[in-house]
Amino acid sequence: MSETYNPWTVVNLVFHHLAAEGLHPVLGETGDPATPAAALLRALGIEPGRDDEGPAAPSVQAELAELRARMFPGQDRE
Repeated sequence: MSETYNPWTVVNLVFHHLAAEGLHPVLGETGDPATPAAALLRALGIEPGRDDEGPAAPSVQAELAELRARMFPGQDRE
């Protein structure tokens, strides 16, 4: 069994490193960055984890929406 890693953790680390070097990285500028993020991980020899493990997971998004509604009432977000 191969080891998996949350794609967003790795991508976040890489992006922060590139930004610290003065670069302006962009990933998935034409839509959902999941596919390019997975390709980046595979290029690094890392098997991406399941889609429902990261920040895009429906359960995570629902919890974030609930927190936003509680913390910022009356500010509907689309």
